[in-house]
Amino acid sequence: MKNNKNLRLWLDDFNLSHPLVIAGPCSAETEDQMLNIANQLKDTDVSVFRAGIWKPRTRPGMFEGVGAIGLKWLKRVKDETGLLTSTEVANANHVNLALENDVDILWIGARSAVSPFIVQEIADSLRGTDKIVLLKNPVNPDLSLWFGGVERLYSADIKKIGVIHRGFSTSSKSKFRNNPEWQIAIEFQNKFPDIPLICDPSHICGRRDLIHDVSQKSLDLNFDGLMIETHVDPDSAWSDAAQQITPSTLIQLMKELKIRRGNFQEEDYIKKLSKYRAKIDMIDNDLVEILGKRMNLSDKIGKLKKDKNVAVLQSKRWNEILGKMILEGKDNGLSEEFVLQIFKAIHQESINHQNKILKN
Repeated sequence: MKNNKNLRLWLDDFNLSHPLVIAGPCSAETEDQMLNIANQLKDTDVSVFRAGIWKPRTRPGMFEGVGAIGLKWLKRVKDETGLLTSTEVANANHVNLALENDVDILWIGARSAVSPFIVQEIADSLRGTDKIVLLKNPVNPDLSLWFGGVERLYSADIKKIGVIHRGFSTSSKSKFRNNPEWQIAIEFQNKFPDIPLICDPSHICGRRDLIHDVSQKSLDLNFDGLMIETHVDPDSAWSDAAQQITPSTLIQLMKELKIRRGNFQEEDYIKKLSKYRAKIDMIDNDLVEILGKRMNLSDKIGKLKKDKNVAVLQSKRWNEILGKMILEGKDNGLSEEFVLQIFKAIHQESINHQNKILKN
């Protein structure tokens, strides 16, 4: 797929002086609920009202959405408030019903994004549409799969494409429901700089008290918008109660968030920035050289283990290293999460080196 600046034009059409905001309940519950929320969101920074009509759930027996009747409620929201509307689609039937009811923005969820067959079915159903189509990142941190989904939409001649970063599932301990893995979103931006990128802090956080910080982080990284789940009575919501906020909380949040400049050309700023970046480049080169020296020592250890027929993984030693480095990291202003990620990657590379020696 070639980068196409026309893909950004749909965002420019909103003519906003702030990031795009998509908000509304995780699930459509009743018509009154929808209208109540929407009326509190109109005439604010919110441009698009969202609601889940069909809800893919992990296990059967859970609330799976009100179904097609919710589309009528969305239509009434648009007629009464002037807000654009959006909902998730997971198959061709969902697409056809959403188009029949003139839903403005359709998004493909994280569970659907993992299946090229599902994405292709939806892309074919939307072929040539003038609707805005957003693709959430797959549940697992598979950047190629995310790329592939976008390419399938583009190949179906869909002119208005955007993506939603909603974090990635993990088996590791984390304060987030889905780890942000910001670097993956940054890599996506580098690959497709002309595709609008929206953050979904609700699904990243899984709890409302973290939404402000994650929203600000996404704006600091130059995201184009936010999708935030909003409910008049979050604790009573039929799905994902812990991660929803009230309309009044959202309005206050939008007042507090700081929008950063995309760039700044003042001469003194440019000089200081260049100086700091030059120092970072030198340190980065040193880091790579040091890591290379570390792997050389791992190779020597691998040869020693091979000669003595000793297993590569030594769990006690590995746990000692982790514990020590977490403490060292804390003394140097580094988070435990960051230290764990770095040293797990180093450890894996060391294991790869030693396994290669054992095989040879």
